Amino acid sequence: MRLADLSEQSQVSLATIKYYLREGLLAPGRRINATQAEYDASHLRRLRLVRAMIQVGRMPVATVREVLAQVDDASLGRTTRLGAALWALPRAAEPEPDDPDVAAAREEVDRMLAELGWSDAAQIGWLSPVYRELVASVASLHRLGYPLDAADLAPYALQMEQTAIHDLDRLERLHGPVEQVESAVASAVLFEPVLLSLRRLAQEQQAARRFGLED
Repeated sequence: MRLADLSEQSQVSLATIKYYLREGLLAPGRRINATQAEYDASHLRRLRLVRAMIQVGRMPVATVREVLAQVDDASLGRTTRLGAALWALPRAAEPEPDDPDVAAAREEVDRMLAELGWSDAAQIGWLSPVYRELVASVASLHRLGYPLDAADLAPYALQMEQTAIHDLDRLERLHGPVEQVESAVASAVLFEPVLLSLRRLAQEQQAARRFGLED
């Protein structure tokens, strides 16, 4: 497709697409003459991902570029590539390792990982920004008087394990590592709010069943 077709199909203005091309967020099209290039479905897919990251994820262009660099890094194995792309997504403030609440939270998270047999996650541990974010959240809850120990965390982790299995089953139906990692990033930005809404909807349903509907 030509640039105008790409703009029409994506509902993104020509000026914005040209900006993304200049910023390296979108690969150049295949040159067909001195003034025109041709684009394909991969450009449309990438363009939609970029828009999701910027508009929904509220990510600055520099962060989007960093995430996409991991998506496109063919030197990485599939697991590392997926992890690196997700690690590059914005996270909450980093926990302070010397904070007593952080140390206590880390101990509970490590105990949970050991009890579940999640040895790979345990081995990566503090190197993972996802692990650090979990530790920071557990520490904050503890600080506010809502402690969570390994026994509290484990049932939630097991539910998320089933979600992760379903996520990866869906990814494996896609073609090639780039499309798979793009989909994982898009899901992290767009689909996690769906999971949160489903959790809250389930809470409403279970509360009504358990306690009844009040006038």
